[in-house]
Amino acid sequence: MRPIPVWPPWRRPHPPPVGPHSDDHDLIAAVAAERVEALRLLHDRHAPWLRARLLRRCADPDLVDDAIQDTFVAVWRAAGRYSPRGEDAAGWLWTIAARRLSSALRRPSGRWIGAAAVLDTDARVASAEEAVLLGVEHGDLGGALSRLSPELRAVIQATVLDGLTVREASRLLGIPEGTVKTRLMRARARLREELA
Repeated sequence: MRPIPVWPPWRRPHPPPVGPHSDDHDLIAAVAAERVEALRLLHDRHAPWLRARLLRRCADPDLVDDAIQDTFVAVWRAAGRYSPRGEDAAGWLWTIAARRLSSALRRPSGRWIGAAAVLDTDARVASAEEAVLLGVEHGDLGGALSRLSPELRAVIQATVLDGLTVREASRLLGIPEGTVKTRLMRARARLREELA
């Protein structure tokens, strides 16, 4: 009896040889062809910045590490569906990582997020969302958002941009739910004052 192929022959790509200088599209094509070394290279290239950005959203480094691991498992499984014509590889990876972190936060794992992880503020990488918040050019919204304290801006980002509930934002930021509600109320009041 012949074994059933994992990939239909017409979908199995024949990627070029990969190495440290291969572009992301070639690496993802090699991952789709089940080449582990390509996944390792992709991980080495992208995991550090993904971790830095996810740590800006979540106070629990273990949860972030789990999300990154889940991200690359998803990349291994979904690489065959990646289309290099319409997608930027880094954006594709970021979308997967952000969704994996959101899923991890929604799991009833019972994991308590204590005080926020101490991060080297010089090593932080500004998230794309934060750059958008600070650079909005429609009316005075950008200026109003930039004048909010980092704590209030983080709550706005978690609840408005990321669409998290108060409970999920609480776990994400490592603060009590009541504090999230209070900061959200203060942030909205300040934005109303500034934009009135």
